Amino acid sequence: MHDAGAPAPGGLAQSGGLLYAFEGKAPLIHPTAWVAPTAVLIGDVRLGPGSNIWFNCVLRGDTNPIIVGARSNIQDGTVIHVDHGENFTDIGDDVTIGHSAIIHACKLRNRAFVGMGATVMDGAIVEEGGLLGARGLLSPGKRIGRYELWMGAPAKLLRVMTEDERAGWDETVPHYIGLTNRYRAGLGGWQP
Repeated sequence: MHDAGAPAPGGLAQSGGLLYAFEGKAPLIHPTAWVAPTAVLIGDVRLGPGSNIWFNCVLRGDTNPIIVGARSNIQDGTVIHVDHGENFTDIGDDVTIGHSAIIHACKLRNRAFVGMGATVMDGAIVEEGGLLGARGLLSPGKRIGRYELWMGAPAKLLRVMTEDERAGWDETVPHYIGLTNRYRAGLGGWQP
């Protein structure tokens, strides 16, 4: 389990979002994390340093925790939840989750990549550097190995990526850190 760090004193540091405590557990957000104003975090949600949660995401940690590691980016419209049994959601460091993904009670190890509109189900694991392609469905209990590329619904192994191929996907993390800094500095309301 990742330690998402201490919450910012008095709440969010230069961040936003709709934050709700549930049954005595409230989101813990590292001071360097960023949450878009329309994102919703409920209950036991823990965000690590530099993580960024984008517009219209919902992270609902009501019956188990959702842990997001350092520098991971959760892109617009993604829904992350847990189950009521043993499966919490554990997202490692430098993970990318594309727009409108569904992440449910699973484990995404460091540098995992989940494409736009993809679904990762209960008990599934994406190992370090593993990649689930856009609109893929990783069924309950399935495991994507290190540097494996899986696609389809249900997802199947397509190939193992080379170091160079996988390194290209890693460029998403620094891009989103830079974008986070720009939004932190320049996001404001617009008046016609």
